[in-house]
Amino acid sequence: MIQVRMHGRGGQGVVTGAEMLSIAAFHEGRHAQAFPSFGSERMGAPVMAFCRIDDKPIRVREPVMAPDVLVIQDSTLLHQVDLFNGLAADGYVLLNSRRGYDQLGIADFARRIRPGRIVTLAATNIAVEHVGRPVPNVPLLGAFAALTGIVHLASVEAAIAAKFAGRIRDANIAAARAAYEATRALLETSHAQAD
Repeated sequence: MIQVRMHGRGGQGVVTGAEMLSIAAFHEGRHAQAFPSFGSERMGAPVMAFCRIDDKPIRVREPVMAPDVLVIQDSTLLHQVDLFNGLAADGYVLLNSRRGYDQLGIADFARRIRPGRIVTLAATNIAVEHVGRPVPNVPLLGAFAALTGIVHLASVEAAIAAKFAGRIRDANIAAARAAYEATRALLETSHAQAD
């Protein structure tokens, strides 16, 4: 079973992102579940959402405490919440930021992650460019597909099409594709530097 924990702030589409990830898994014939963890928080308060993906029915209904993948939609949470708690030793980290690990204050942590398993991507910028709104969830789904290979980009696009229609659908698909390609380029660069 693949367990994903998404962190962000209210209004950034964290819950919708987890839902669309589960829909993408369904499109591949897999079992999936997605659910949020928040109380009566206001817009901008820390929010978590969880997604599990498996090839067999999922019976677990508790929060993801040991994620295989962390998706961090807001880098301002890095030093407010213990985001990396429970991350699997060979886990993936996808972080929405234009800044590097040193600037974010996580360089030591990033060095402990296996090469090709951690990516920072300016997902908010991609969202603004394509969708016109600073909601990074859809670009991060495209990046998730490129980073992990757990779901395919075509499945992410199908999940977007199931959620949105018309111009909004097309803009979100373009944002997911742009993030997918940007993440692949980042991974190729990091592999070249490691060799």
